[in-house]
Amino acid sequence: VCAGWVGERTRAGRVGAGRCVNRPPCRALPPAAYLWVKHCSELLPSTYNPARLDQPLEASTWLKNFRITNEPYLAQLKTQQRYMWTKREATDEGRPLGELVDQGIARVKSASDVVGVLFKELKAQCRPDTYRLLVAVDGVNALWGPTTMRRGDKSEVLPSELTLIHNLRKLLSNDWAGGAVVATLTQTGALGSSGMSHHPHQLLRKTGFDHLDPFVPVQVENYTQKEFESCYQYYIDRKWLQHDKALTEEGKQELIFLSNSNPGTFDRLCGPL
Repeated sequence: VCAGWVGERTRAGRVGAGRCVNRPPCRALPPAAYLWVKHCSELLPSTYNPARLDQPLEASTWLKNFRITNEPYLAQLKTQQRYMWTKREATDEGRPLGELVDQGIARVKSASDVVGVLFKELKAQCRPDTYRLLVAVDGVNALWGPTTMRRGDKSEVLPSELTLIHNLRKLLSNDWAGGAVVATLTQTGALGSSGMSHHPHQLLRKTGFDHLDPFVPVQVENYTQKEFESCYQYYIDRKWLQHDKALTEEGKQELIFLSNSNPGTFDRLCGPL
């Protein structure tokens, strides 16, 4: 990650040609964004803002993963203000961010708000001379699409009404320096995107496109010959590809022909092999 704000990069390509975000500074790595707008285990009214809804279990799970990924930073970075969670529980100014994370893990009800506070602290403190922040999001267009969630009256819950999505959108804003945002787009994962063009202005919709602008779009093509060979050998090494004929040169060439070196198609072809 380059020092200073290096802008936002969005990767897009035809169906099946996408590359997942690699996990290399301090990293805020939300899951595939569409997982936060569907398959929610529990929705609770936000104690901070009645107009929003919390996803405590999803937030707690993400905090656990964040702790594992960024353990060295959690003791070094300190909170810049005091945060009240309940009448009896608070995180004082100057405490390690690890205590903040532990609050959300131990008190699941406050986990969604803890994620928002953590994002705020990370944005405020990352600088080229201290630490740098990488924000990586798979399927970022899901943040501006529909959700599968419904209220008691069967009305749809909008992404903007979810605390996690609200805070993640703020993290993606171009109002901080000392890091970078890298995101991918998806046609197959995000709700309502399967019939759209693979171009960013289509998948992000106008609201999402305007929110991320300016960004650097990166076209992701099918595998090159070297990439295909690397993936092919990886499947063999992991024993995900075991059919005798698939292990021959003739079989490999047939897989190249049938998949047209498209990563998604190649993966599906290898499934029963």
